[in-house]
Amino acid sequence: MEQARRLVTEFVAEAQRRGLATTELRARAGDSSVTYRCGLVGWYLRRDGSLGVTERGDMYVLTAPKRFLAAFRGVTLAPTEPRTQAGIGARDGESIALTSLLALRLDAGDDWPIVR
Repeated sequence: MEQARRLVTEFVAEAQRRGLATTELRARAGDSSVTYRCGLVGWYLRRDGSLGVTERGDMYVLTAPKRFLAAFRGVTLAPTEPRTQAGIGARDGESIALTSLLALRLDAGDDWPIVR
């Protein structure tokens, strides 16, 4: 996990050096297309919007339980400890090495559309 933390820190520094635009990160409500404010600013790492990194270098899984009041109040998420493999335990084809994921994100620049 220490290696993964270092990779994320290096990603943030490089993203800032390249001037990659940050965005307000939003948490998806379960499997739906509904999203909630979560007070985080950074970069999405996965095109489905399920994983993000903040400007401070904290990684977040951007999902939350579907709740009526969350649509108005937003949600509070806790950072997750990065792993060297993103998406472990996910469906086939959704697991990717963190180094590859971060490189893809940097190479895409600001052209990283989120498809929910």
